[in-house]
Amino acid sequence: MTPILRLRGLTKRYGPGCPDCRERTGPEHETNQCPRCRSVIACREVAFELYPDEVLGIVGESGSGKSTVVRLLHFDFEPTAGECFLNIDGAPAGNLFATDAYRKRRLRNTGMGIVYQNAHMGLRLKVSAGGNVAEKLLMADWRHVGRMRARAADLLARTEVPVARMDDAPRHFSGGMQQRVQIAKALSTDPALLLLDEVTTGLDVSVQAKVLDLIRTLQRTLHPACIVVSHDLGVIRMLTSRTIVMRHGCIVEQGLTDQVLEDPQHAYTQLLVNSAL
Repeated sequence: MTPILRLRGLTKRYGPGCPDCRERTGPEHETNQCPRCRSVIACREVAFELYPDEVLGIVGESGSGKSTVVRLLHFDFEPTAGECFLNIDGAPAGNLFATDAYRKRRLRNTGMGIVYQNAHMGLRLKVSAGGNVAEKLLMADWRHVGRMRARAADLLARTEVPVARMDDAPRHFSGGMQQRVQIAKALSTDPALLLLDEVTTGLDVSVQAKVLDLIRTLQRTLHPACIVVSHDLGVIRMLTSRTIVMRHGCIVEQGLTDQVLEDPQHAYTQLLVNSAL
């Protein structure tokens, strides 16, 4: 099967960099900050493939680089190095990181969806729930107001947001409902790639369960390929079939989710699993 996404050598550095950065950072040195030039290596030489209809998990503690990977894939900021190849409709051939800003924006608006940990990053909290979904549709060249409103109503209903509240601003919603509006917005253009960045963090346990169940149901019915970022092994176990473990910007282990969580090989993964017990 041909992968929908291929990532090679993805690296993001904050700071000037120096010859010591590679040799003095990473899991073996217990830091991602270079002691010489003080640059931070948010992620280093990350590589993986994602297949159609697959749900891939990226797990690690705060600062491991997992959210950086997702935001680089969404073109929220530029990588220091690396190559990204997407096999979806509308994706230009070659390394996407090297393509122009217009094509990146076009691909992000039509072929990708993202749900951020903090709703203020993914929503305009003072704009109506329906308006947030319509904004994504407008960027994908929808122009018929009636069709956009009908699409927004359908997606909000699917994500269990009362359609009667589609004209209310998300700032008046609970955290769980804000996340559902984000999910509706992310799915509005039927993206081939869905990115979920810590979507349950800060939510009550009962609300977390509902959001996770919703995501699982939508993935099974709409079939986007997904990357799920979380520090919560319960989320990873529930949603994903394959898992990558990151620490200090590097991948330290990867494999089938059941294998990684039931028989972890790397000492850090073992610590994560034991801490969750």
